[in-house]
Amino acid sequence: MSFFIDEFQADLEALPNILQKKYALMRDLDKSLQEIVRQNEQRCEQEIEDMKRGVKAGNITPDTSLIRFSDEALDEQKHSIRIADEKVALAIQAYDLVDSHIQQLDQYLKKSGEELRRVERENTAATAPSQISDGTTKSGRSESGRRGRKNRSRVGTAAASAAATEVAATAANPTGMELDLPVDPNEPTYCLCNQVSYGEMVACDNPDCKIEWFHFGCVDLKEQPKGKWYCPDCAALRNRRKGR
Repeated sequence: MSFFIDEFQADLEALPNILQKKYALMRDLDKSLQEIVRQNEQRCEQEIEDMKRGVKAGNITPDTSLIRFSDEALDEQKHSIRIADEKVALAIQAYDLVDSHIQQLDQYLKKSGEELRRVERENTAATAPSQISDGTTKSGRSESGRRGRKNRSRVGTAAASAAATEVAATAANPTGMELDLPVDPNEPTYCLCNQVSYGEMVACDNPDCKIEWFHFGCVDLKEQPKGKWYCPDCAALRNRRKGR
């Protein structure tokens, strides 16, 4: 890539001088063309006046097919056309020269963009924090035992792992007291204690449950319940509905 930049820069530095020479030559040709055109116009005007006088004097037949400009006038016109064609050729050369540099620049920008994206992907892969499983799949009943209840597991962050370590130190407390845990602000919270996921958890079988997942200690459980299980709020709601 650096070789391409150096080569392109060398060509680009020479471009202004090359274009300047071509434009200077085009200006010289344009001056010559203007002079030849002016001389030819004067010559043709003079010859037309001579033809008119010759016709009036009877020295020239009025047949227009026999009236023509002199060879000198025709040669000047042909020379003017050659100069104009040479100017057009120079203009095309200048355009193609600039266009080739633009294409080289586009090619460089494309390669440079691909290189930058590759480096960015490598840096992202090297610095991205690894996703660490907290090893605490919310262990409610299996899908078959739940009759279609989704078996959900999550991947914790490093902050959640730190929280799990601190909770493990106080695991002897099954009362569900609110714990002062270092919580990642992006880590979702659950349970009646409104804390992050840790340890053994159980899912409420009410599909409309607002909390869904609960720590064993917060709902006085020591093992997975058999059959359907509802959290205290959902169980109270079901009882009220049954009592109607």
